[in-house]
Amino acid sequence: MASIRSLAFLCGAVHLTFAQEAYTFTPSSILIGSNGFVNWGAGAFPQASVGTPLVPQSTDLETLALLQQMDPNRIQSTIQTLVNFGTRHTASDTTSPTRGIGAARNWLLNEMTELAKPSNGAMNVSMPCYQQAASPAHGMPIAAQVCNVQVEIKGFVDANRTYVYTGHYDSRRLNNSDYTGDAPGADDNASAVAIALEMIRILAPAVSKSPPAATIIIAAVAGEEQGLYGSNFLAQTLKNASVNVQANFNDDIVGSGSNVPFSPQNQHTIRIFGAGTDYLTINSSIIKEIISTGYQDDTPSRHLGRYVQEVNAGASSVTEMDVALIYKPDRFFRGGDHESFLSVGFPAVRFTEPQEDFYHQHQDPRVQDGVTYGDEIEYVDFEYTARVGKVNLLSLWSIANAPATPSNFTYDTNIGFLADSLDTPPSYLENIIKLYWDVENDPLLAYYEVVWRPMASQQWTHMLNVGLSNTTIIPVSKDNAVFGLRAVGKDGKKSPATYALAVASQYFG
Repeated sequence: MASIRSLAFLCGAVHLTFAQEAYTFTPSSILIGSNGFVNWGAGAFPQASVGTPLVPQSTDLETLALLQQMDPNRIQSTIQTLVNFGTRHTASDTTSPTRGIGAARNWLLNEMTELAKPSNGAMNVSMPCYQQAASPAHGMPIAAQVCNVQVEIKGFVDANRTYVYTGHYDSRRLNNSDYTGDAPGADDNASAVAIALEMIRILAPAVSKSPPAATIIIAAVAGEEQGLYGSNFLAQTLKNASVNVQANFNDDIVGSGSNVPFSPQNQHTIRIFGAGTDYLTINSSIIKEIISTGYQDDTPSRHLGRYVQEVNAGASSVTEMDVALIYKPDRFFRGGDHESFLSVGFPAVRFTEPQEDFYHQHQDPRVQDGVTYGDEIEYVDFEYTARVGKVNLLSLWSIANAPATPSNFTYDTNIGFLADSLDTPPSYLENIIKLYWDVENDPLLAYYEVVWRPMASQQWTHMLNVGLSNTTIIPVSKDNAVFGLRAVGKDGKKSPATYALAVASQYFG
């Protein structure tokens, strides 16, 4: 690449030429894209004379050993304990030791405290609360205290860079204002809380010896069903404290891959929902550029989804899961706690099982006309939930030990474009792209890697090691591909990619 730069820009009048390769067109060939779907007639376009096909980053043996500790039996025990509280409606009883939201959060606080003990102080357990006013129209007929129960693990390299896992522990009935009747909430959402406790248990002894490079927060939040109260409280608290939250992984309804319409593949698939440009809080002119240049599928949240897809692919022999990235903020007319993070400008994704079971979600437990309803524990697959837990633990631990996502990734609009005067150098008129970025002072950083993909592909297809320089040239037209940049650590762990813009802009706005 150094020779290309010197030819093109030290000797501006030189015409660049690239090697021509023989190619035989085969009309009957059907190519499978990187997203696993057939690319009818798309071909292997665009071709590039630099870079290599992208290979998913591998996972170190220590991290794989952590994943193998995810215990389905403990997940079952946690879900059963939460179900036994009868209801966990946000406005339910707070004085009973055995029933209601109060008993549930006190148990979670005690459980997290016990699980965190092997961390030798590296895990800080807390239960921040606030008073939520009544909101009858949204399922809060009375005022109530909203409490999150959470563990924070401070990063030892960049403590302000933070990654947050959330799963809500409240539950509901068909009538969202009914805060006394049974609402077991096994799948929605004791399943995600069980994963949270397992991650705390597994990481506690590990972080006592080697804390993560960046900070991790694992939180069971309240009030999701009535208005995302707990997650909004957490996200806004972090925003007010100027915490650099680079990801929220929100799990909600992750307890079964066996729902109708059933396929055996469902038991080994987790969906990730990644929001588009509608949820960006950055300057409107930048959003307009993202859309006009074809980068609307390259929001930070969708890059998080791609990141989870890739790290999981490199460790799928252990997770035994596929990750389906869905280009939607959430399911049809639905929402969740990740929206609280999106609304304050933090990238966030939602993990949800591949096929939801509406007979056993938001339902009063009952048998009606021969049909059984209710979110009971017998409809949760603990082995499946454990596999989802492995994907979360892998993603959270890997991203918190990778370098930070690069910033100010831009491209030159004058190069690889039309001439603007008689004096425009011929080298500017090639079908190339010149990229720039900030070189960070990050002790984890080994080098930068440019990635790109055809416009129709969901996942990155090519990568190029560009060292620690702050610019490079790639002989691929801006029209035909999408470009990203990621940081690679000295241990091989990689950050999510950031997208290229024609203006100087921070990745997170």
